[in-house]
Amino acid sequence: MSYVQEVFETVKKRNPGEAEFHQAVEEVLESLAPVIERHPEYAETGLLERIVEPERQILFRVPWEDDQGKIHVNRGFRVQFNSAIGPYKGGLRFHPSVNLGIIKFLGFEQIFKNSLTGLPIGGGKGGSDFDPKGKSDREVMRFCQSFMHELSHHIGPDIDVPAGDIGVGGREIGFLYGQYKRIKNATEAGVLTGKGIPYGGSLARTEATGYGLVYFLKEMLEDHGHELAGKTVLISGSGNVSIYACQKCQAYGAKVVAMSDSNGYIYDKNGIDLKVIQQLKEVERKRIKEYLNYHPEAEYSENYRGIWNIKCDIALPCATQNEINDKEAATLIENGVMAVAEGANMPSTSEAIKLYQDHKILFGPAKAANAGGVATSALEMCQNSMRLAWSFEEVDQKLHGIMVNIYRSIKDAAKEYGMEGNYVAGANIAGFQKVAASMMAHGIY
Repeated sequence: MSYVQEVFETVKKRNPGEAEFHQAVEEVLESLAPVIERHPEYAETGLLERIVEPERQILFRVPWEDDQGKIHVNRGFRVQFNSAIGPYKGGLRFHPSVNLGIIKFLGFEQIFKNSLTGLPIGGGKGGSDFDPKGKSDREVMRFCQSFMHELSHHIGPDIDVPAGDIGVGGREIGFLYGQYKRIKNATEAGVLTGKGIPYGGSLARTEATGYGLVYFLKEMLEDHGHELAGKTVLISGSGNVSIYACQKCQAYGAKVVAMSDSNGYIYDKNGIDLKVIQQLKEVERKRIKEYLNYHPEAEYSENYRGIWNIKCDIALPCATQNEINDKEAATLIENGVMAVAEGANMPSTSEAIKLYQDHKILFGPAKAANAGGVATSALEMCQNSMRLAWSFEEVDQKLHGIMVNIYRSIKDAAKEYGMEGNYVAGANIAGFQKVAASMMAHGIY
């Protein structure tokens, strides 16, 4: 058994029942086999054994009171995975599906995604099995205050900098930051990113993940002689990433015909009316089926995964992990898809990715294609450190440059190790190299 296989078998044995974490580790380790062959010192110093084990895992109780006076208890998580190149950086996810294995998978992915940005940020992730849907603002506030009461002991501008993720938007970040200030008796704006503009947030942060995804997609397409303009696009999800990916695709002349939520998907052959989606999701917090009230000519289906049956040129999965399996990938390929770029974290199963690669579909893996959000979070940290604010245009320009550089770095890394065109391997290798060099320089700890 090879060194890489031994490490993976150990991961499975020590982390039973954590399928998403196993999936993420396996994908990375498979890509790193040729790197380990070229650098035997990594095996000699147990570098892979260290990189797959979080530096710290924090699990805590979060009691809170609802508007009827009933007490609820949720679990809070923070996994501080790797700080070799900078403070831990990664979002908080509030969703009933959250468990330790999912947080570890997200934190592990974050190590390499953050490295790819070229900015000094390590990898971490956190969250809770709390569901903000259907809760009043006061209930969400009370939960966030209880959550931050414990989390505040483990974070700081130079230690660990959380941000938002699924279920954690501007409202939640505001409540979390207010409680942090209250506990610390200090204005440490750099402790959280995704903040509101009036109290230290960055312009373009809201748009960053969706915009960055499309900047990456456009660079990948043009590098292979294609244009984004005129292409038909499917985008799963209807949250922050999906909305701004749609906006940027439309700005570049592409036609987005379908979007979804956890209940179903909407198909509008005339092109999605993004203002309606924004009104429903960002203002009214309603289900996507309400789109029909504005555009009765559109079609709605309750099976949200059915979105991948629609014929398209480009698919942008922006909802959640493992939303495209091998069957759905085969359908996309049969219907003529030419490119897939991931806006969500690990939305394609390993079997789906293999099909993309076997059929020469251009594929932008999540840790590269959706890195724009965390890159702009790091730019927010920079602005907080310098006590200044950049314009929207300045931040957007920096974001565009980062995404172009990410594409070029993963392309070059794949080519260097004899896997030209394999951007999964390229992303894993390029992200790993910087972290590995830093870990080697720091000694064994």
